[in-house]
Amino acid sequence: MKEVRVEDAIGMVLCHDMTEIIPGKKKGCAFRKGHIVTEADIEKLLDIGKRHIFVWDLQEGYVHENDAAIRMAKAAAGPNIRLSEPKEGKVNLTAVCDGLLSVNTELLYDLNMDEQVCFSSIHGGKMAKEGKLLAGTRVIPLVVKEETVADFEEKCRRQGPVLQVKPLAHAKIGIVVTGSEVLEGRIQDQFSPVLEEKAKELGAEIMGKVLAGDDKERIRLEIGNWMEKGADMVWVSGGMSVDPDDRTPAAIRACGGEVITYGTPVLPGAMFMLSYVQGIPVIGLPGCVMYSKRTVFDLAVPRILAGERLTRMDFVKMAHGGLCQNCPVCVYPDCGFGA
Repeated sequence: MKEVRVEDAIGMVLCHDMTEIIPGKKKGCAFRKGHIVTEADIEKLLDIGKRHIFVWDLQEGYVHENDAAIRMAKAAAGPNIRLSEPKEGKVNLTAVCDGLLSVNTELLYDLNMDEQVCFSSIHGGKMAKEGKLLAGTRVIPLVVKEETVADFEEKCRRQGPVLQVKPLAHAKIGIVVTGSEVLEGRIQDQFSPVLEEKAKELGAEIMGKVLAGDDKERIRLEIGNWMEKGADMVWVSGGMSVDPDDRTPAAIRACGGEVITYGTPVLPGAMFMLSYVQGIPVIGLPGCVMYSKRTVFDLAVPRILAGERLTRMDFVKMAHGGLCQNCPVCVYPDCGFGA
């Protein structure tokens, strides 16, 4: 920091805020700390009584906080991310479109190991609406060495991006409704209307539904029929518990695909099942999806529609934040349960 004549401060960085007072009208900040003085600023500085000011002399090899934030945000941002203009040394990153937010957490942690770097995001693996604030970045000091920013950029180049928004595919969904009580008309099918609303929310198309009762072979055949008709995903509703008459898990296994999981560390949604049959996701949905506003369905299915092929470990990681707290007002898609 040094004191200089205002006329000699062009290109230098202000060390503190400059207040402008107009009696009877306003008192406010005319120039903020970190502002780079331009030739156009000289007259106003003189008008507010500043003949000498304290500045950082931005020496060669150093980067101003605004420039550093811009460079870091550009390096970290993946597809469908919009950057704000820098304000007081910070750049915000927002969603360009609706989609699934994906965050490279290992890279995020690595970048923040540098004590001069601040890169903060919301939790990934959840839906984000267009315009949603996803992250913000800045450096801690007013100026940093070029190597700090260059190292950040290089890590992002090798391991990045830090975050991206993945649009959901417009998938065609076939529904298989289980339960002899529904097939025989003893009760009304209340599961399908819920799934239709969820499909609408995700931008997916319901091809139709079939009633399959509790017969394992019939459930298996109906799953196959939807696949033959071009379904991108099959949802099998109900029959997922360990009761003797619940045949859905056995029917899905009989389709011959790769079972990723039957059971998850998510509540509600412990009896959820995911299998890939000929590359097509077949999902067994427990009854909680029908009566709970948000379940494991809302954590897993958007990721599948965003093109991710989930593994058992993906479900294991849902244990952290996988307990829905039944908030009085569900603020999904921003809650992500307890994450």
